[in-house]
Amino acid sequence: MDEFSFIRSIAPKVHRQSGLIKGIGDDTAVFRQPYQDIVTAVDTFVEGVHFTSQTMKPYHVGYRVLAANISDIAAMGGTPAFYMISIVIPEGWTEEGLASIYKGMDDLASLYHIDLIGGDTVSGKELSISVTIIGYVEQNRVRYRSHAREKDIVFATGTLGDSSAGLYLLTNEDSRLSKEGRNYLINRHRMPSPRVAFAKSLHAVERVALNDISDGIANEAAEIAEASNVSIHLYDERIPVHQCLKEFSGDLQRKWRLFGGEDFELIGTVPEQDWPAIVAAADKERIPVTKIGFVTSPSSKAGSVVLHKGNRQTILDKAGYTHLK
Repeated sequence: MDEFSFIRSIAPKVHRQSGLIKGIGDDTAVFRQPYQDIVTAVDTFVEGVHFTSQTMKPYHVGYRVLAANISDIAAMGGTPAFYMISIVIPEGWTEEGLASIYKGMDDLASLYHIDLIGGDTVSGKELSISVTIIGYVEQNRVRYRSHAREKDIVFATGTLGDSSAGLYLLTNEDSRLSKEGRNYLINRHRMPSPRVAFAKSLHAVERVALNDISDGIANEAAEIAEASNVSIHLYDERIPVHQCLKEFSGDLQRKWRLFGGEDFELIGTVPEQDWPAIVAAADKERIPVTKIGFVTSPSSKAGSVVLHKGNRQTILDKAGYTHLK
């Protein structure tokens, strides 16, 4: 199959977004979105760095790379609408394998009503997928990391450390969990659920700082603290974890809940009087939300994250996964 035949094979037969004027098939896509702020993000995923064939089937590769980008839009309080894929294809990949990658993306896109509107394909030495996603937010309702303020409460959705535990189970022989527990954690790693609906449900709250947990809560909390020129305090015992994680050692639990990434949950801060609105939004979407800390003026330097455990307080390193370090 040549490049153009491949593009025709993945081109959507129908469009999900009414604002799309022209999708795949021309030099650019064209869309129209009046009276809204446009938000966009791009991420690149490389085999051997972000995923391997030992832990991910092609379907899960596609599902997960798009989920990561959708989560970025969720963290801005946005609605994802369109995405574009640039893929570098090495020798040895079959048409079936490539189709499975796009099937994973399309199945997730269908859940969030997103249209594939373009991209590029090229041959290369290793599989690499770049995703550009475009979404929209009601004007002046974008949620920035810089919106945290002193006396805010800090919250997190879902449970943390699940994805890291799932990856551990895929790369280590471990029989301590039931089949159901094992499958739950592996699925949380392979097929995360970005919290778009929850973030959108906060539209009536005037000020919310949000960040998606892609590189570990210690890292994401530090990004909010740095952007807002504050310190963030976290209660270790309040950080939410799934019951399955309690089957592992204390050291692994701590590592995964604080520094494990790719859960694609949300950490946020909000004025205390708006906490009931956060709870109501979580109840509406049937997801857990937990109050895990508070915000102060900088305790030592702007951007610090202080972990409270019993009577002890320690400064958390910004030690989640980051590139170029």
